[in-house]
Amino acid sequence: MPETRLLVVTQALAGLRLDVALTKLAPDLTRARVQQPLDAGLLLVDGRAGKAASRVRGGERLELTLPDPEPSGLVAQDLPLAVLFEDEDLLVLDKAAGMVVHPARGTPHSTVVNALLHRLGHEGPGSRLGLVHRLDKDTSGCLVVAKHEAALVALQAAFKRRDVEKSYLALCHGALAAEGRLDTPYGRHPRDRTRYTSRLKDSVRRAVTTWRVREAFSGAAWVEVTLHTGRTHQIRVHLAEHGHPLLADAIYGGTRREARLAPDHPVRRAAEAIGRQALHAWRLGFPHPRTGERVAFEAPPPADFEAALAALRGRPTGSRR
Repeated sequence: MPETRLLVVTQALAGLRLDVALTKLAPDLTRARVQQPLDAGLLLVDGRAGKAASRVRGGERLELTLPDPEPSGLVAQDLPLAVLFEDEDLLVLDKAAGMVVHPARGTPHSTVVNALLHRLGHEGPGSRLGLVHRLDKDTSGCLVVAKHEAALVALQAAFKRRDVEKSYLALCHGALAAEGRLDTPYGRHPRDRTRYTSRLKDSVRRAVTTWRVREAFSGAAWVEVTLHTGRTHQIRVHLAEHGHPLLADAIYGGTRREARLAPDHPVRRAAEAIGRQALHAWRLGFPHPRTGERVAFEAPPPADFEAALAALRGRPTGSRR
């Protein structure tokens, strides 16, 4: 059933665009959810259809009709999900390496979203199913999902103001300094649009990464990496362009380094053991969307990561890919 809300524009919002003012008056709604009734003429301002770009004066009476979310066309699938935590507001998953988060061209099925559709049914907030952030297909670890719109808005706001702890475990090539920080420009690669780079002179975006070495090996390091910004491929790019690509990273130079090593070299054996970029979203912390209390969750390194560590330590790894 469509929902109708009656709202009054306060004087404090005078001068704002109508769509912006509406997000202030209904903070539990995402911008996309607000835009839908605006586009459909379902927001009345003093009895007349409102326009998103019009300015409010204060005192206007708004009648907002929220239609039911349109069917997404996505298919629910009964797929295994490793759940670290669940309550009435959110779900924290330990995403498996190799699993795509959201359906796209080429991967319409067998994604996290397909699995969530089966698990949550209609509990998720529309077709987006409360996805607050994403992980690359071959990155494993912590992923938080909102179970309703108010939780989604609150979590999105926490990510936007960088009030989120995001720590990863990585295996990278070379002798990395015991700890360090990279603060660089960031953006798409000028010649390869599928890649990203920190080697830009005029990018307005910046990326900040810090690391601490947990264990050093001959030719590789196990590092704990903290993201202070959330750019696509950020850890992979920063470490690679700093001279330390991730093991088994085919895009940013890891596999090229491994190809130059002897077949029995521990680093090459470790890369073969993990068989994908050696990156795991280990720890995720944020304010709970309902209580504001700080919560944090950890996903233990998966078996392939542990096998790679065993190879670097000179121990048997069992079967390798």
